Amino acid sequence: MKKFLIKKVKGFLSPERYERFKRFCLNVISVANSRDLKKLATIWWVDKWNDHWYVEHYQKYFQPLRKRKLNIFEIGVGGYGNPAAGGASLRMWKYYFPRSRIFSIDIYDKHLLEEKRIKIFKGSQSDRKSLEDIFQQIGSLDIIIDDGSHINEDIVNTFKILFPLLKSGGIYVVEDIQTSYWPQFGGDSENLNNPVTAMNYFKNLADSLNYMEFMKAGYEPTYFDKNIIAIHFYHNLIFIFKGVNDEESVNKPSVN
Repeated sequence: MKKFLIKKVKGFLSPERYERFKRFCLNVISVANSRDLKKLATIWWVDKWNDHWYVEHYQKYFQPLRKRKLNIFEIGVGGYGNPAAGGASLRMWKYYFPRSRIFSIDIYDKHLLEEKRIKIFKGSQSDRKSLEDIFQQIGSLDIIIDDGSHINEDIVNTFKILFPLLKSGGIYVVEDIQTSYWPQFGGDSENLNNPVTAMNYFKNLADSLNYMEFMKAGYEPTYFDKNIIAIHFYHNLIFIFKGVNDEESVNKPSVN
C-alpha cells in the first residue's frame, strides 16, 4: 500500500514538487519521532543504524543532553562528490537536538545541503588551519564526531587538534575504528601494538586516566592526562569524555 501511494503521488506531482512533498513528510515524521534516535536514523537512512549499530550507544550518552543548546560538529557529510547527496546524519542530529546547531566539514562542496541550524564547511580534516578557522567561526564545541576519512593518521591528528578545543564536559566520538586493522587505511592486523594505528593510540590514552598512579620520577602530565576522564570502547566506536582529571592517588608508594 505504501509503495502504491508513493507511486500515485509521484504521478500527480512534478519531480521538484514531489521532492518538496517528500521532504515535508520526512520533517513531520521526524518531529513526531524526535526523541527516538533509532527511528530518526531509519527515517533518514543513516548508516549509524542498520549498517553499523552505533545509535544505541549514542542515545545512551546523548539523551541527557537533548534539550540543551549545543554546538555539534561532525566530520564528513557523505555523498562523495555529488553536491546534493549526503547530510543524512546531520538532519538526524538536527531533529534529535532541537535547540542545537549542527556543523560539519567535508572535502567536497556541500553547501546545497545547508538549512536552518545546519552549516557545512568545505575543507579537510587533515588541514590544521581549516579546523582552527572553523573553530573560530563556531566559537565552541560540545560534541565532536569523527566520521571522516577513517585514515588512521587523520583520525589521530584530528583528535590532537580538536580535543583541546572541545568544551570541558564535552564528548568526542570516533566512528569506524575498524580501519585500525585495514592496511588500506594505514591499519595493521598483524601487530596490534603498532603505534601508528588509531586503536592503539586510544588504547594507550586509557593510561592517561591513571596518570596520578605513575611511579615515574619527574613525570610531567600531558594535556590529555589532565583532561580525559573516561574512554568507552565499543565495536568500531570510541567515546572520549573531557573533564578535569585531578583525582589524587590513594596510598601510592613513594618513588625510590
